[in-house]
Amino acid sequence: MIPLRDANPTRRTPIVTLALIAACVVVFAVELAVETSGGEEALGTFFLTWGAIPSQISAALDGSGDAGAAATGVLASLFLHGGWIHLLGNMLFLWIFGNNIEDRLGRLPFLAFYLVGGVAAALTQVWIDPTSEVPLVGASGAIAATLGAYIVLYPRARILTLVFLVFFYQLVEVPALVVLGYWFLLQLVDGVASLGAASAQGGVAFFAHIGGFVAGGLVGVLLRSTTRRERRFPGSPFGPV
Repeated sequence: MIPLRDANPTRRTPIVTLALIAACVVVFAVELAVETSGGEEALGTFFLTWGAIPSQISAALDGSGDAGAAATGVLASLFLHGGWIHLLGNMLFLWIFGNNIEDRLGRLPFLAFYLVGGVAAALTQVWIDPTSEVPLVGASGAIAATLGAYIVLYPRARILTLVFLVFFYQLVEVPALVVLGYWFLLQLVDGVASLGAASAQGGVAFFAHIGGFVAGGLVGVLLRSTTRRERRFPGSPFGPV
């Protein structure tokens, strides 16, 4: 299932979501320039310099490594992508689901949520594979946090989805609970399957997706509880963000 758009209007222009998309596109243009000028080896060095490297993060966490370099790598990695499909897929999901979360949280809180979600996702992958030298790149973890919040806050929102049935496809409207629940189930299955694979070969960081989704879902639960409290006790200090 590939989501194309949601039927969930927003009250204001999602400036932060648009800015994040623009930033990822600009950084990807830099990646293309690096690859064009120096080839795949230069691009690999670029990822090693700016990506989030689990072994480096592990060393920083236990006090034996450079915490500044590790933190820079985690944040910078959220704007790097490994190819056109990686970029376009991530930006599609960010646009569809990010604008509503930004609308719910507010612009600056959403930016903080997005970045913290990306950090939580990276740390989850580091926890699973702390000695890996393969850099983590991509906004997928932060976007997974956005999906986690969305499924909690808007489970019944209708998502126009492209569904493939063997050699046929169909456009159908599916509840967000089904679309995002199916996506998360795939991450769990693939994540468990990847535990026996050699991490040095790289690939998709499924546990970053899982960690980001869970973190975002917890924020969504908190938002729902505070909103319900505000409805029951109008004027309380626990109103919606």
